[in-house]
Amino acid sequence: MSAPLPTAGRGEVRVRVLASGLEYTDVVIRRHLYPQTMRRRPPFVLGYDVVGEIDQLGDGVSGFQLGDRVADLTVLGSNAAYRTLRADHLTRVPAGVDAAEAAALILSWTTAYQLLHRAARVQRGQRVLVHGAAGAVGQALLVLGRLADLELWGTARGAHAALIRELGATPIDYQREDFTRVLPGGFDVVFDGIGEDDYRRSFAALKRGGLLCVYGYTAGVQAQRRLLTLLMWIARVYLWRRLLSGLPGAKRLRVYSINVMRALHPAWFREDLERLFGLLATRAIRPRVAERISFDEVVEAHRRLEAGGLEGKLVLCPELPSPSDWVPPQREPGAPAVQAPPAT
Repeated sequence: MSAPLPTAGRGEVRVRVLASGLEYTDVVIRRHLYPQTMRRRPPFVLGYDVVGEIDQLGDGVSGFQLGDRVADLTVLGSNAAYRTLRADHLTRVPAGVDAAEAAALILSWTTAYQLLHRAARVQRGQRVLVHGAAGAVGQALLVLGRLADLELWGTARGAHAALIRELGATPIDYQREDFTRVLPGGFDVVFDGIGEDDYRRSFAALKRGGLLCVYGYTAGVQAQRRLLTLLMWIARVYLWRRLLSGLPGAKRLRVYSINVMRALHPAWFREDLERLFGLLATRAIRPRVAERISFDEVVEAHRRLEAGGLEGKLVLCPELPSPSDWVPPQREPGAPAVQAPPAT
C-alpha cells in the first residue's frame, strides 16, 4: 500500500526506515488482543520498532542532524519506508552497527535487559529459569543472563536443545520433562512470558522467597482467548501479587510491561537501549537475525510468526529488493544457471 510521504511536525524528525522488526506482538495486535491498540481497526501500519536515518528535521528539533541513525520503540507504524518520530523519544544508533541487528535489540533485548536488571534485579550466581528460551526474549535473557553470571535453565522443545546449550543454559524439554522437579529447592527467579495454567507450575518451581516475573502471556494469545478472559487473567495476577506481598518469606510475583516501564521511567529505556547498542558495537552480544525480508515477504513472515519455531528475528529492510524483482544475469551458452541470491 502506498501513501503520501509524511512531513516532520514540530519536535519531530522524519526517518528513512533502514530496519523494522516483525514480532509475535504484531500478531497479538492484529487479533485486537493488545491493550494499547485493541481499539484500532484496519487499515493501520504495523511495526513495533524502527532503526532509521534522519532525512528531515521538524521545527524546534535540536541535537540531531540529517543523516543521523536513530532508533525508537513505536508500537505501530514502522513497517514502512518512511515515518515521523518524536525527537525526544530517539536513541542514537552507533556508527558501524548493522541496522537489522540494532532493530532486533529494541523490543526483545530491551525487554530481557529490563526483566533482569530492573524488574528482577538479579544477583550474580542466582539460579534462573527462562520459559520460551528459544524465542526472541528467551534467547536475550539467556545471553544477558550469562553476562550477569547467572546459572541458567531454559524450557523449549527438544529440537532447540542445542541452541539453548550454545547460549549458556541447561535445556529442559517441556514436552518430556517436569521443570518443577529439575532443581531441588527451587529457582531464585523464573521468567514466564507464556502463562500456561495461569503460572501455577512456574510458581511451584520457585524456592521460598523466590521471584516469578511474568510478561507477554503468549499461551492466551495462541489459544485466541477473548478479551474478557485476558482481562480476568490480568486481574488474577495482580490479586496474587497483593495477597502474597504481606507474607514473610513468601514467593513473590512481579508483572512487567516494557511500555509501562518506559512511561514510568523514560530515561531507563534510553539508558538500557544505549547499553545494548554498546554491547552490540563491541560484539559482546549478537542477536540472531533469522532473515531480512522485503515488503513483498511480510504476509508470509506473519504466517511464520504464527507457526512458531523461529530461532531468530525476522527484520523488514525496506530497501531490500523484492525476490520477484530479481533478474538473473545473462550467461554464455553452456554455462551453469545462476541461482537467485538467498535472503540473508
